[in-house]
Amino acid sequence: MCELKRTQLYEAHLACGGQMVDFGGWEMPIQYPSGIVAEHLATRSGCGIFDVSHMGRLLIEGPDRLAFMQHVLSSNVAAVKPGRAQYCMIPNANGGAVDDAYVYMYEEDRYMLVVNASNTDKDLAHFATILPQYDCTVTNMTSKCASIAVQGPESDKILSQLIGGPVPVGPKKNDLGFAMMEGRKVWLSRTGYTGEPIGYELFIESAEAVWLWNRLMELGAKPIALGARDTLRLEAGLPLYGHEMGEAPDGSEIKIFSVPLSRFAVSFAEEKGEFIGKALLEDQKANLTTKIVPIRLVDRGVIRAGMEIYKDDQKAGWVTSGTMVPYYDYEGEGAETKLLETTGKRSIGFACIEGNPQTGDIVYVDVRGKKMKAEVVAKHMIQNDPPYGKAVIVK
Repeated sequence: MCELKRTQLYEAHLACGGQMVDFGGWEMPIQYPSGIVAEHLATRSGCGIFDVSHMGRLLIEGPDRLAFMQHVLSSNVAAVKPGRAQYCMIPNANGGAVDDAYVYMYEEDRYMLVVNASNTDKDLAHFATILPQYDCTVTNMTSKCASIAVQGPESDKILSQLIGGPVPVGPKKNDLGFAMMEGRKVWLSRTGYTGEPIGYELFIESAEAVWLWNRLMELGAKPIALGARDTLRLEAGLPLYGHEMGEAPDGSEIKIFSVPLSRFAVSFAEEKGEFIGKALLEDQKANLTTKIVPIRLVDRGVIRAGMEIYKDDQKAGWVTSGTMVPYYDYEGEGAETKLLETTGKRSIGFACIEGNPQTGDIVYVDVRGKKMKAEVVAKHMIQNDPPYGKAVIVK
């Protein structure tokens, strides 16, 4: 049995009472004593901090770095300028995803690629087969720097206290910057996987990770573990490798253009040129009718990953992700929004459905032998009306 890896914040998780589990070969907290529901709601109402140091951080340098990235990634990396980040896929030759990833360009002469923790070694092996064709290097920096996501409506307030002024990052999603926090340099990005309108991911030298984690908590941030990280990303409609990407239950490969966000992650811009899987992806974009879409359970129950989907009494797909997710009731819009004290729960998820599913379509989920009514929805939450991310509740 392989020994589990630990992030720079392992001891900090134990100090917070984290319940540790094996997550893709890493020993990570699944929840803290307050529980998943409380952690989810704390992020939506205040500020949650997440240890994402297990994610792979790869540095790409050298004269051919752009040409290499254009070939191995699905996005148009030439469009990434200093101070910006970009979501992408790492496609394979079959039209599926080796992984999904984020490209960061803090400095003009190098890129940082952040990949999924459980896929880091696989991604490096994939790149190693292609690197001999290019004059560039890929260096695994995962152990040298730590990463903490700071998400929620109080994020700006808390980070401003550490910086001693406004957060020096542009207002748009995927903007980057850096700041000195009490004498320590921190790289910031306006990114995150919670759907929060206000949120950042921070990168800091490994030796300073525990200091940053503790200071964020002292200023009011709440530690959030893997369980709530999953309910938050599910509510936000964000795909997860191993569920919405990778292998389907029948052993086949999930096609990239089935995946939510593929329209943002794949580019056929002329300046991008040829890249791995391009022809298959062009065909998928034009012809693929099997889609992964957000669904809500109308009947009473809980949907789970792997449950079969039926439409017109015919099997039409499966649930890729599903669970019971908490939410706040609210009133008002924008800056006038007020979260109410009342909360609720709803069973929501993603489903891979054949036949070009549309918003409003009714399907049935096989929940332990009982067919339960579900509806295809446009989205589970409103993400573009700060300061709060708000649940879309269908009465």
